[in-house]
Amino acid sequence: MKAASANLLNAVVLIAAGLYGYFGIKGSDGNSSVTALIPAFFGVLFLVMHKGVAAANKVVAHVVVVLTLVLLVMCVMRFMKVDDWNAKKYLFLACILSNLIALIAFIKSFIDARKARQGVS
Repeated sequence: MKAASANLLNAVVLIAAGLYGYFGIKGSDGNSSVTALIPAFFGVLFLVMHKGVAAANKVVAHVVVVLTLVLLVMCVMRFMKVDDWNAKKYLFLACILSNLIALIAFIKSFIDARKARQGVS
């Protein structure tokens, strides 16, 4: 999977997970937590930067990679804090998987670009 496609997939999953977490999952007090929208915010940010990623803009790609890594760490930490296998845990798992796929695709594209610059096949 190319980095741009992985970024787009990650953005869509994050937006869907954030919106479902906010509108679909109520807390113990019956209210939604605004923090559930954090993945959606990152997803929108990744969508905004998608054009730069698709155009192989190095700066944009590196910013997206750093943000993806930060979000991956945040999702893993929250995943480990949820005890029961409920909708919240599955949402974090979906976010972890999409971030991991995107991170691997970006790293692979960085390695391929370096090899191409050095003339190594």
